[in-house]
Amino acid sequence: MKRIKILLGILIFLNVPVFAQNLKVAVAANLQAVIKVLQKDFKQKTGIEIEPIVGSSGNLVNQIRNGAPYDLFLSADMSFPATLYKEGLSIKKPVVYAQGSLIICSDQNIGFENWERMLLTARVKKIAIANPKIAPYGKAAEETLKGKGILDDVKPKVVYGESISQVNTYITTGVVDIGFTTLALVKDPANKTKLYWQVIDAKAYAPIEQGMVLLKKADSNAEAQKFYQYILSPAAKTIFEEYGYHVTK
Repeated sequence: MKRIKILLGILIFLNVPVFAQNLKVAVAANLQAVIKVLQKDFKQKTGIEIEPIVGSSGNLVNQIRNGAPYDLFLSADMSFPATLYKEGLSIKKPVVYAQGSLIICSDQNIGFENWERMLLTARVKKIAIANPKIAPYGKAAEETLKGKGILDDVKPKVVYGESISQVNTYITTGVVDIGFTTLALVKDPANKTKLYWQVIDAKAYAPIEQGMVLLKKADSNAEAQKFYQYILSPAAKTIFEEYGYHVTK
């Protein structure tokens, strides 16, 4: 026991980590399902474990600003990681790792042939949208509704989720009649709820280009660099595609 204490003392004196810590990756809520697959694949390839912290992009940015010990940030847009770079909280400029798709979705077979008109009917009482101030998919949903000229009309029906994960819960549990979410929801094999959905025309909203940055904590961290490169690799891009994301090859 005495020898162990002496050894620990030497390690601390030499500033050598006694216990290895997992990489902490701040992950946008729309990636909640796919990050589990990426996590498993990355560990199989490298032996390195990551710890995903999932939330809305805006909330994660606030946590990073307040000193949260994250190594990387996978956002649902480019704006939030670009802001971190400008504020000196990331090592280099953000890069796009995937582009997302917005869908309108329900657990009811209510038809989407003319969804704009359908949202105005008495049949639809609650519409779920992620908070547009902190969730890029929520921003895209509001852009779409505004472009259709019905945002003000449906506002009384809107139920805002703190993140796209909360919106997904509202949809799959029937708390709302309909919601705007990511295509990844219906591509997730773990989702057992029968869903009805339609992809929203990509011209209806600004492209959802999802950006990634290495944060200051990851400076000189070889494992963090490996995960950064992995997310941009063909293996990761194939996984993203399986969950409905567009990637550049």
